[in-house]
Amino acid sequence: MEKSELQQLKVLSARIRLDVLEMLEKRGYGHIGGSLSIVELMSVLYGKQLKYDPQNPNWEDRDMVVLSKGHAGPVWYSALAEKNFFDKGWLSTLNDGGTRLPSHPDRLKTPGVDMTTGSLGQGTSAAAGIATGFRMKGSDQYVYLIVGDGELNEGQCWEAFQYIAHYRLNHCIVIIDENKKQLDGTTMEIMNPFSIADKMKAFGFHTETVKGDDEEAINEAICRAKEVGNQAVCIVLDTVKGAGVPYFEQLAGNHSVKFNNEEILEANHEAMKTLQKVIEGGEKECLN
Repeated sequence: MEKSELQQLKVLSARIRLDVLEMLEKRGYGHIGGSLSIVELMSVLYGKQLKYDPQNPNWEDRDMVVLSKGHAGPVWYSALAEKNFFDKGWLSTLNDGGTRLPSHPDRLKTPGVDMTTGSLGQGTSAAAGIATGFRMKGSDQYVYLIVGDGELNEGQCWEAFQYIAHYRLNHCIVIIDENKKQLDGTTMEIMNPFSIADKMKAFGFHTETVKGDDEEAINEAICRAKEVGNQAVCIVLDTVKGAGVPYFEQLAGNHSVKFNNEEILEANHEAMKTLQKVIEGGEKECLN
């Protein structure tokens, strides 16, 4: 990747992260941990890898995204807004009555959302079906399935993975956000996942693990996945819940946070100031 391209992705990551912090503070609560852990992934998808047209969200030949961990909807909305699928003013309406940006994605409400998700595990089956449809019509489209590590407690995920692997649906790129925490604690405490990468390999996937906050590494992993021939593919992202904001990274209950005390608000404001500086500095560098 050219240095200028990488810089543009880092600016986009900062913009997406800033949007998430602003909209959740405005809402007063929300799923911050799992949204922040996939910021760089969303930046790479919408800044580099996806084939899409924001002026025609239902373009027949577009690539698709299935955010099976639907509680991370805010980060998806941020990416879509930054890429002009809809006006950024919509972000301030997150989860309001009558909003087009509900707490969990709804394909009938939000431009750019291809699959309604939220009941964990079900997005895996939906993505498998989309990939099957692509193959049946001989299309070169991709569907990117984003799954949480806590979500892997759902048996439906493994049924879908077995199907994807058996039929070698390599145009369904499975991306697992291994941020090591879920609603009630760490994944090891709740239901030890052991090695997710080894499990996916055992299921028949070409699998690799990359750092989840490294845009270049994520992009290269996706490029390599697209070169795999007759085999299902999986990328495990080694991430941190609340990534990019030290306060939220270290907060025990960072799955969903209420912005209801001075400590949280101060940490959020400091993070937003830092991100704004990153954006301004990055934009200047891109112009040089």
